[in-house]
Amino acid sequence: MVKSWNDRLNTPGVNGIKPSPRSFADVVEGQPMLVPTARQVDDFIRSIPEGVEMDVRALRTALAIEHGAEVTCPVAIGYHLRTVAEAAGEDLEHGMALSEIAPFWRVLDARTPTTRNCPSARSSSPCSASAKG
Repeated sequence: MVKSWNDRLNTPGVNGIKPSPRSFADVVEGQPMLVPTARQVDDFIRSIPEGVEMDVRALRTALAIEHGAEVTCPVAIGYHLRTVAEAAGEDLEHGMALSEIAPFWRVLDARTPTTRNCPSARSSSPCSASAKG
């Protein structure tokens, strides 16, 4: 059976700070790297104040600092941003108010690579909320 996006969001994961196994993206081999859970990413996005936008790089930096690491895993962030956006889309489909979902549009926009693979992030309904914060 396929898990819903909310099931994926709420699945306990193993997170932590680990030395980066190799250099990739903007990560240098051996750097203390946060590997977050989807829930940690969701919680952080919910903490972004209304009217504030943040790009993925800034999100990764802020998450790393918050958890005592130097960088955040770019691969994990890509997976988890999609999970957060798709779970929010499911919540909207089930009648949840826009104010009750994670405001992923504060991080994901049309230029973000994750958006190409994420129907919820591309849909006009949540993204039109960006004007509201």
